[in-house]
Amino acid sequence: MGIDPHAVPGLDGDAVSAALKRELVRFGERGIDAATVLVTWDGAAEAAIVGALVTRPWDVVVVGGGIRKAEALLSLFEQVVNLVRRHAPGAAIAFNTGVSDSVEAAERWL
Repeated sequence: MGIDPHAVPGLDGDAVSAALKRELVRFGERGIDAATVLVTWDGAAEAAIVGALVTRPWDVVVVGGGIRKAEALLSLFEQVVNLVRRHAPGAAIAFNTGVSDSVEAAERWL
């Protein structure tokens, strides 16, 4: 779960999107069924997050650095953690250090 890279000023959204797609391929290569949810920090974030969380039971939810590292997004980070607790109570919550180690973050809890 992360911030839509195309919504971040000054960020090469296409490059980050490509890295996220490569990470999904890595999940598949390790036999892990994964999905990416990208949100913006507007009023639509909650609906997108809840929609993704209730689609099926999740073993782990990885929260990306774009959500948790920016002080301006602290309230979104809190919202994400609480929505995971509420709508995917059986899921562990993991944190990556960047777009290229989400697999390892998830594996720590699988």
